[in-house]
Amino acid sequence: MTQFQHGRPTLPTMRDTKKEHLPQKTCPVCQRPFVWRKKWAKNWDDIKYCSERCRRRRNQ
Repeated sequence: MTQFQHGRPTLPTMRDTKKEHLPQKTCPVCQRPFVWRKKWAKNWDDIKYCSERCRRRRNQ
């Protein structure tokens, strides 16, 4: 769906996406799925762990 802002068409963003359609990854430590969050928008490709706790436990 194309929306218009300031007279120009804009593309839908993740913010416009329903929760069930957000990208999902699996944490390699706890094996639980986690979904895209707004605070990870700039570096989603680099996110590997679902939480700080799992990130710290990655080598144990």
